[in-house]
Amino acid sequence: MQSPTPTPQPTGRITPRERILSAIAHRESDRIPVDLGATPSSGISAIAYGNLKKHLGIQGGHTRVYDVVQQLAQPEDCILDRYHIDVLDIGRTFNTADTNWYDVKLFDGSSAQYPCWFKPTSSGDGGWRVHDKDGTEIAIQLKNMNFYDQSCFPWLDDYPDKLVADLPSAMSKVHWASLAHSPWDHAGDPDFWATLRKHTLALRESSDRALMVVVGCNLFEWGTFLRRMDNFLMDLVAEPEQVECLLEALMEVHLNTLEKVCAAVGDIVDVCRFGDDLGTDTGPFMAPATYRALFKKHHTRLCEYVHKHSKMHTFLHSCGSIHALLPDLIEAGFDVINPVQTACRDMDPVKLKQDFGKEVTFWGGGCDTRVILNHGTPEAVRDDVRRRIDILAPGGGFVFNTIHNILPDVPPQNIDAMYKALAEFGNYSL
Repeated sequence: MQSPTPTPQPTGRITPRERILSAIAHRESDRIPVDLGATPSSGISAIAYGNLKKHLGIQGGHTRVYDVVQQLAQPEDCILDRYHIDVLDIGRTFNTADTNWYDVKLFDGSSAQYPCWFKPTSSGDGGWRVHDKDGTEIAIQLKNMNFYDQSCFPWLDDYPDKLVADLPSAMSKVHWASLAHSPWDHAGDPDFWATLRKHTLALRESSDRALMVVVGCNLFEWGTFLRRMDNFLMDLVAEPEQVECLLEALMEVHLNTLEKVCAAVGDIVDVCRFGDDLGTDTGPFMAPATYRALFKKHHTRLCEYVHKHSKMHTFLHSCGSIHALLPDLIEAGFDVINPVQTACRDMDPVKLKQDFGKEVTFWGGGCDTRVILNHGTPEAVRDDVRRRIDILAPGGGFVFNTIHNILPDVPPQNIDAMYKALAEFGNYSL
């Protein structure tokens, strides 16, 4: 495995990119780096975003829902600058023209914009449905629902006889793929990879923030997307040979994608974000032995490919209680873990920092989104941020972000209080 890219030694002002790379290298810089919106698990809902802009008195601009499944807004420069955000998703360089968007009303009545390719149909009862080209319903948003839920599980009844041949068609009927956020909504364009490089080069030249590419490459989750959660969990025990066949087929798809990503932007992007939710509230979805038998070797191959063929650091988004899996995930080659869901069993931040703080970077865990950020007072938010900084920041290895996305019910004054607390307590020199 290629050694991690050395952290640039700053001269004078520390740039946001240097700040992020220092954190990943487990070095303290001037302050704790911060993310908002660089990944679809470190973002903000469109409703919360609109409320925040109103609270701050920001007029103009647009609330653009770049991730339609989760209904996440693309943070604008005024917000990124205000809260000193250190990292950007390269997908934001697509769909930049006003003509790429159209006006909609969100379920709370607020105004936003959807990308022009996304045209859900009304269900007549206040909800919305999305259909594939052949008329198959693939996603549904019930009345007053915060997101679009998957409604098509292509292999619900069983695996197909021709698994490898059928996989691309089946994947296209899963809403996470069919309704992919930028830049992947342009992946079918004939000049996509050249355009991706051109856009990313321009972004790197115009900004000193770190750059993120979101690649997904999920393994366990794709099994649940295709078979449904209950079926795939049984498959892990009852049909491990069939699971292995699926994983090998997925790896062929993923490595093909990584080859193109690394060739296009691997020399100019800083972090490569993978996803695979492996945890529940009370522990991993599977025993560590099952993870090692079925998934670890494939995660290792993904990380090894990125480290060998690019200068990017590897970032894994995995929700839930994954303390029992962290030794294997670190050994597999992941440099960064997100969202650091500390409300789950065995995910106490003190123990996480003690057990793994020198081996992996925690990207998240900066403020509790389950209770405090949405239901607490600004004072409670301030106290929570300060406590978490005291635990997770020493020695580097920490990028500030909420525990997953900021959801619609979060009061804007609490969001602002969170970033003010970070500014107050997040300097390493204090």
